[in-house]
Amino acid sequence: MGGMYDVVIAGGGPAGLSAALYRGRGRTRALLCDTGPARNAAATHVHGFLTRDGTPPAEMRRIGRDQLAPYGVEVREVPVEDVGGQAGDFTVRLGDGAEVQARGLILCTGMIDEPMELRGYRELWGHAIFQCPYCHGWEVQDRAWGCLVTKPELVDFAILLRAWSRQVTMFTDGRFPVADEARSRLVAAGVVLEERRIAALVPGGTIEPRLEAVELEGGVRAPCDVLFTKPAQRQPALVARLGLELDEHGFVRVDEQRRTSRPGVYAAGDLTTMMQGAIIAAAAGCVAATALNHQLTLELATGGAR
Repeated sequence: MGGMYDVVIAGGGPAGLSAALYRGRGRTRALLCDTGPARNAAATHVHGFLTRDGTPPAEMRRIGRDQLAPYGVEVREVPVEDVGGQAGDFTVRLGDGAEVQARGLILCTGMIDEPMELRGYRELWGHAIFQCPYCHGWEVQDRAWGCLVTKPELVDFAILLRAWSRQVTMFTDGRFPVADEARSRLVAAGVVLEERRIAALVPGGTIEPRLEAVELEGGVRAPCDVLFTKPAQRQPALVARLGLELDEHGFVRVDEQRRTSRPGVYAAGDLTTMMQGAIIAAAAGCVAATALNHQLTLELATGGAR
């Protein structure tokens, strides 16, 4: 089924759901497109989201979708494949072959994490390997923590983890030399530095995957219960198809109203920032939705075609 929408929202995580809610309450015709496994599929609970702390991700998604119903937001289990046209008259091609027209587009597709090619990494991801201590640190506080740092500028991330545990080891996997000044800061913070190459992550447990140790070159094992790291990320293909400008870190460049370099296209959530978290993404979705609504409403009021 085709049709003209005021906005098509690509991605149904916290940013997309928030954008859809605000667009629905703005009395505009909105289509939310959502498909595929969620980026936080391995997580058991969402944390740090006011009034929803501890909610399973799937339950939070269900609640979010249920709350769209009174406002007439249409939800389709289909991805946005490509977009043609221009602001005010986009042609949006969906994954099922359908095409719809839209006056504006909000991208909430998130980023794609690239797992490290390290034995044990994939099965432990989301169970004992995490990115954000604010999201997952409380539940594993005061255990033996590891921090796999792949770039010199992330050394302070290992020091930050001392807020949750007195036992923190920073692993560099031999990827870069640690400067003397950084070594001094690690020592002052009580962080153990381990620069040998990592051979594997040693899993344990039979009911739920857990981490027992980090195995280093030569067979030495460093006891470790959880590992925090910042894996490489890449943008979904849709971003390149739209020709959006990226910043120096590879995130979609947006202004304070979440406008991208392409007129009529807004973006919110993890694809725009290193500050990634459910509540942060939801807030950005709200900003994008209200800014786009403001723009389209003004166009109508001043004689723009709907």
